[in-house]
Amino acid sequence: MANASHFKIVIDVDIVQRLGTFDLAVSFKAEAPVVGLFGRSGSGKTSLVNALAGVGGQRRGHVIVNGETLFDDARGIDLPPERRRLGYVFQDDLLFPHMHVEANLLYGFRRAALSARVIEPQHVIDLLGLGGLQRRYPGTLSGGEKQRVAIGRALLAQPRLLLMDEPLASLDIARRDEVLRYIELLRDDLHIPIVYVSHSIAEITRLADTIVLLAEGRAIAVGAVEEVMGRLDLRPQTGRYEAGSVFDTTVVAYDPKYALTTLRFEGGELIVPNVEALAGERVRVRIRARDVSLALHPPIGLSIVNVLPATITAIDDQGGPIVEVQLRLGNVSLRARITRRSRVELGLAENQQVYTLIKAVSFDRRSVGYA
Repeated sequence: MANASHFKIVIDVDIVQRLGTFDLAVSFKAEAPVVGLFGRSGSGKTSLVNALAGVGGQRRGHVIVNGETLFDDARGIDLPPERRRLGYVFQDDLLFPHMHVEANLLYGFRRAALSARVIEPQHVIDLLGLGGLQRRYPGTLSGGEKQRVAIGRALLAQPRLLLMDEPLASLDIARRDEVLRYIELLRDDLHIPIVYVSHSIAEITRLADTIVLLAEGRAIAVGAVEEVMGRLDLRPQTGRYEAGSVFDTTVVAYDPKYALTTLRFEGGELIVPNVEALAGERVRVRIRARDVSLALHPPIGLSIVNVLPATITAIDDQGGPIVEVQLRLGNVSLRARITRRSRVELGLAENQQVYTLIKAVSFDRRSVGYA
């Protein structure tokens, strides 16, 4: 990820906990600015976040952030929530309604130890675009503005780790995209590790470096986003409709006449609707399997502008009407979802050379983000 190579973040988690009839047993290590917790409802995402925060009862295992042990039952270490220095951003902003924005922002800052105050209020105000809102009250703000204030308040508490539990779930699409962009900025600027919880593949793949895929209280996959999201065997958990591939690209050119951007990666170039990035900057793209078509020969007279050669590496054909095809473009893995009829009529097989067809309009703001 951009700006991530010059610092190292390690989150080391091994938690075993019983919550009523629900058993939570999750273990992972991540050297990444953003760890995404993804899974269906009831998979244990919020339970895990609560365990990291030090709430929810007895636990076994350990939680270590940047070498600081927050919990280790074997060593008798269990810092209370207020001493763990974790920032928490919820689905609901939970701002103090009787305090104006500035007072909300400074609430945690004034309670942080002087030695821990490394993030200054003005920097957060500038970073999150809160200038001009300081004297307003929460009741007068939009949903996106409220969440930005909530994020700012959490940051100014000087956390060693920021926990974000479905922070965009209550926002409409426009406000969601707005806040996502600000989260990308703080990820790249402040270098605070983030554990980001969401049931949205679009959010996780846009923001996270490492993904922890949860199911029934267990981590069934941990790894780089592009690796985990590209696995055919995880399709039932990642979601058939939104499943696809994720990889980083570099902006190489703009077409102002048609408002298009050209992105380059090892497997070729992609033309997408304009992205807000400068030439040379890295951006992450997500290509859904349902948006990829296949051809045996380079097509002509076609409206699709992205036609890239690829090699079939695997075919998941379980006899049903839909077939999943895994492809390799340079060092990038791509998935295509086609009908079984197409697979049979084209005679597709492993190690076969084909052409992938991807419509430029299949990319949107939720498919392209800053890497």
